[in-house]
Amino acid sequence: MTARTPSGADARIPGFEYHRLQGADGVTLQAAVGGSGSPVVLLHGFPQTHLMWRHVAADLAADHTVICPDLRGYGDSGKPPEAGPETYSKRTMAADVVALARALGHDRFALAGHDRGALVAFRAGLDHPAAVTHLACLDVLPTLDMWEALHGTSAAVGFHLYLMAQPPGLPERMIESAADAFFSHFLDIWARDPGAIPADVRAAYLAACARAVPSIVADYRASAGIDVEHDRADRAAGRRLTMPVTVLQQDWGAALGYEAAALWQAWALDLRHSTVSCGHFMAEEAPQDISRALRELLSREAHAKPPRNGRPLPRQKTWASTSFR
Repeated sequence: MTARTPSGADARIPGFEYHRLQGADGVTLQAAVGGSGSPVVLLHGFPQTHLMWRHVAADLAADHTVICPDLRGYGDSGKPPEAGPETYSKRTMAADVVALARALGHDRFALAGHDRGALVAFRAGLDHPAAVTHLACLDVLPTLDMWEALHGTSAAVGFHLYLMAQPPGLPERMIESAADAFFSHFLDIWARDPGAIPADVRAAYLAACARAVPSIVADYRASAGIDVEHDRADRAAGRRLTMPVTVLQQDWGAALGYEAAALWQAWALDLRHSTVSCGHFMAEEAPQDISRALRELLSREAHAKPPRNGRPLPRQKTWASTSFR
């Protein structure tokens, strides 16, 4: 299943209803909703919109209520001006997700995120353990660990992280001057199967990103500042994810010199970690595999009660790093 048209509000997941809902501080969020059953929220990554979930969402909707929002600052969701670091902090964006789910009648929900959406999902799991029953993070490290893993010439792979970390002004002007070339670069180099993103969907991504340069940069800028502060405070306090967690990612650790599963183990009590053989855009390159992994996650028993005051529960399960095909 692919998006029907190349850009804007007409690029939709067939069979899903579209809603305009309020986030944490009044920002308006667009969300595609389909199916029925226990709720699952799917958060997109960069440089994409909710359309990246079109295959997986259609599959899960057979027995779940599936909610696919555009994150604040992306797609057809609101793009508030960057009034300060909190505007696009992952804490604020996580609060958006909780508010959106509640507006649809769901106080508890499973949550999966890819790339930027995975960082929002991670923060939601830490900040809102009573709301998030299950958590999946696709192809990221937690923000603090990501910055600590980048060093030397190998950090060049993340040049965009450093560019968009700069103070307001220069990065926005540079990217806006060649927006299609900039965002196309990542769609090209991160995909092992370019055909997984057909021309109409690619055009929708590029059009959406070109309209959102200041807010996308603000999202990344927050990840070089306030998001690190929040992660560091949680690490110092010993806070951990208490719900079942699945992490799927490429084997970046082999190139950058870290053990991804071990880094994630420090954050999650009940972790299943796997490496993938597809490219970064795994929900589009290997949607059946991702659907299967999410269904496996949803079958795992959630903790009946979250910990109080951020204190972790006793360790439940060990992690395992396996090949995911």
